[in-house]
Amino acid sequence: MAKKETKENPVSFEEAILKLEQIVGELESGDVPLETAIELFQEGMLMSQLCSQKLEQVEQKIEALVEENGELRKKPFVGITDDSGDTVE
Repeated sequence: MAKKETKENPVSFEEAILKLEQIVGELESGDVPLETAIELFQEGMLMSQLCSQKLEQVEQKIEALVEENGELRKKPFVGITDDSGDTVE
């Protein structure tokens, strides 16, 4: 299984994408037992959700740039909260 993202040991977007590609490759090979395939699928879903969350965070940061009087100005970015209520930077 992939390492879980924690505040002490976060999984980067790149790590999650690589793990997701590995999982897809294993599942596409068709040479995995059903139980293993289910575990891989669940882990792949987690990696997919992690990537989606990280992309949403980046999108919000980009949207923090707004045009004012013909200039781009950076607005303060207030971190979003995750499912546990913790602020995500």
